[in-house]
Amino acid sequence: MGIFTRFRDIVSANINAMLDNAEDPEKMIRLMIREMEDTLVEIKTSCAGVMANCKSVRRQASDAKAREKDWQSKAELAVSRERDDLAREALIEKRRHGQRANSLENELAELDELVDKYKSDIRQLEEKLGAAREKQRLLIQRHIHARKKRQVQEEIRKVDSTKSIQKFDEYESRIDRMEADADLVNYGKQQSLESKIDKLLSDAEIEEELSALKNKHTDDDHRTS
Repeated sequence: MGIFTRFRDIVSANINAMLDNAEDPEKMIRLMIREMEDTLVEIKTSCAGVMANCKSVRRQASDAKAREKDWQSKAELAVSRERDDLAREALIEKRRHGQRANSLENELAELDELVDKYKSDIRQLEEKLGAAREKQRLLIQRHIHARKKRQVQEEIRKVDSTKSIQKFDEYESRIDRMEADADLVNYGKQQSLESKIDKLLSDAEIEEELSALKNKHTDDDHRTS
């Protein structure tokens, strides 16, 4: 495939459509970028060769014009010396160099046009390459985000697994048992204290009741006597 054919195919390609239809978009974009880079190198190399050729043709055209001017002067000199034969030969040389100069100028114009075309192609391809690299950057970011999201989902699934829930239940049961043991310890202490206080109250009631009986008995004795 020729360089210009590849260039036209690349420039006219719809990157988004190609990536949407690709099984592996990241691999596809890497191949596209590599193809663009290789084509860009070839176009720049060709452009540099044409530009070097332009310089050579320009020098040759300048030399031909200088020789044309020089033979013009020699023809004028021969005429001034009444040497028409030499003047005639000088004019022939002048025409020959003039024709060469015109031919070289035409060639130079075509080469300059080709250089402009190469430069235009290079700009278009660089823009396309820039768009492809940006697309690659976005794809890489999406891949990284997707991988992180998958890792988070996997961690969530691990936390939500039956084994993890069972562990949490076991921890909760152990905590409940420890709290119950603590409550029983405190309950025992509380019961002991309440029992002592109740006994004191009970003893006080007995003493009051005993005292009441004694007083009643004393009153009964006084009345019988």
